[in-house]
Amino acid sequence: MDETLELTTDVLVVGGGPAATWAALDAARAGADVVLADKGYCGTSGATAAGGTGVWYVQPDPAAREAAMASREGLGGHLADRGWMARVLDRTYANINELAETGGYPFPTAPDGRQPRNGLQGPEYMRRMRIRSRRAGVRILDHSPVTELLTAADGSVAGAAGHRRQAGHPYRVRAGAVVLATGGCAFLSGALGTDTDTGDGALYAAEVGAELSGMEFSNAYGIAPEHTSVTKTAFYSFATFYREDGSVLECAASQGGRSVIARELLGAKVYCTLDRADPAAWQAMRLAQPNFFLTFDRLGIDPFTQRFAITLLAEGTVRGTGGIRIAGEDCRTTVPGLYAAGDAATREEICGGFTGGGSHNAAWAMSSGSWAGTGAARYALGPGRAARTGPVRAAGGAGLRPTGGGSADHREVIAAVQGEVLPYDKNYLRQGDTLGSSLRVLDDAWRQLRAGLRGEGRDAIRARQAAALAANARWMYRSALARTESRGMARRLDFPDQDPAQHHRIATGGLDEVWTRPVKEPA
Repeated sequence: MDETLELTTDVLVVGGGPAATWAALDAARAGADVVLADKGYCGTSGATAAGGTGVWYVQPDPAAREAAMASREGLGGHLADRGWMARVLDRTYANINELAETGGYPFPTAPDGRQPRNGLQGPEYMRRMRIRSRRAGVRILDHSPVTELLTAADGSVAGAAGHRRQAGHPYRVRAGAVVLATGGCAFLSGALGTDTDTGDGALYAAEVGAELSGMEFSNAYGIAPEHTSVTKTAFYSFATFYREDGSVLECAASQGGRSVIARELLGAKVYCTLDRADPAAWQAMRLAQPNFFLTFDRLGIDPFTQRFAITLLAEGTVRGTGGIRIAGEDCRTTVPGLYAAGDAATREEICGGFTGGGSHNAAWAMSSGSWAGTGAARYALGPGRAARTGPVRAAGGAGLRPTGGGSADHREVIAAVQGEVLPYDKNYLRQGDTLGSSLRVLDDAWRQLRAGLRGEGRDAIRARQAAALAANARWMYRSALARTESRGMARRLDFPDQDPAQHHRIATGGLDEVWTRPVKEPA
């Protein structure tokens, strides 16, 4: 077996997107030694690095802040928390201004001389965050996916182990605290930038006893031109949608009418034109999201005047709100020494049961990253010091240490999971009997992989991704069954109304046996 690279640090950050780099930067600024391990190349991997993103950046004007907080409360089923919203608005405002004024981010200047700072070009943003992290002393391990967490004798998290893909050998990092900023789970749907978003962090957290929350709010689908991967759904607010015969698809819309599109796509093609945008909007859209137009330009299509076929791509907890449950303002989890940030964590605190790409998610990534990094540093330099020495236990199970004598193939597991979570009529257009049927398939897939799936080296990465997809799907559907109403994005065709008695969040967890329970948050 190849020799294992052994490292010791105060804080280990797992991930390489905005939440991870803000966590690493602020942990280092808090006096901690920091290692960041990314599945890809930090600065280029993940959904943010693949395109532009809006940001929930609001001037500190009371009226503007009030309007900003009120805007999503109804959509999110009134499950958000005003205290968290205010904190995120403050932290995002400070981080964006810091990025502009000391990080050198080139925000454009409007004709009136002001800089609108409510949008970021992902490639430039993440390039600068990598540079800033390295200048702060962060050691970055690129192409080094973590495959499991390590725990100390008292159950606290004490580091992680993984595999360096390019170097071809395993590694292990002993740490006083760990921040999981691994992104959400898009089930390898093909949506742009989500190939690394396989829900690994949620699996690792659950294996050490952490809880998740809001997993029923994970049936997000983004609109994309057919046979492409760019899901910039906000632009489709300017669209008119058509059936194959050219007639208008009534009630179809990017917001409030996507289920109409999903139903039509089950048996026919859907087309659209962005014909509600005026020439001024054309220019603004091209400046804001240039990658959105690359496909059209290459195909010779003018999306503002010509029809083009569309599809819906599952984006799961990347564009949804579910994730690891947060247990404190420093983004600690329910397990000592473990912190969560970005799309790996639940965003119910600021969005309740509804969010989208960019905007609130982008604000949450940088804010929660900052808090998690600072909190992890404080813990690692205090009670977490003991975790850096002494015996540790490898916490990984499914895909690494099978319980039986059977055999399983990661490709078959992934195919089984995708067969239950990608189709619109199973995940988007949810009903209790359909959810139950899918869970039987998913539970069976879990039993098979738990008993017989085992990988080493590169194969361990694939096996663990397959296990994470299966685990996330089961938490998602168990939570969806537990919410017998329609709230936020968790719509049930068999329970179409909102039930005042279910004004609560749903926590979930467990591996071989998945559990759910109501949690009265916010009060």
